[in-house]
Amino acid sequence: MADSNDFNGTIIEEFRANAGRVGGPFQGADMLILHHTGARSGAERVTPLGYQPVGDGYAIFASKAGAPTNPDWYHNLVANPDATVEVGTGTVKVVARVAEPTEREVIWARQKERSPQFTTYEDTAAPRKIPVVVLDPVK
Repeated sequence: MADSNDFNGTIIEEFRANAGRVGGPFQGADMLILHHTGARSGAERVTPLGYQPVGDGYAIFASKAGAPTNPDWYHNLVANPDATVEVGTGTVKVVARVAEPTEREVIWARQKERSPQFTTYEDTAAPRKIPVVVLDPVK
């Protein structure tokens, strides 16, 4: 089995070669590539993620496929909220923020409807409540 960097690298390559579309288990999903800064290292990190459009921004989900801990990118965005995303063939500067509880519940419920596996992630991550991060475009 390939490590996560090889897996992510393959997705990123396919995303860029196909105007933001990927196949396999992610076919038809809304995908973006998040460029973020390491909380401890200060190094640039690049992570492909599914997203949900929210207004003129994007919601991403720190599900880590239902793991009991948050993914590294979540900690990086909390420490360094200025980021950039590739969406389709464009690039957008964004500022990340953790959704407030009421906003989170609306976005989370919609995500479970759009992608039912998020219900499983929610169950297996418990008692951890999966954070929803909103990426607001910089104007």
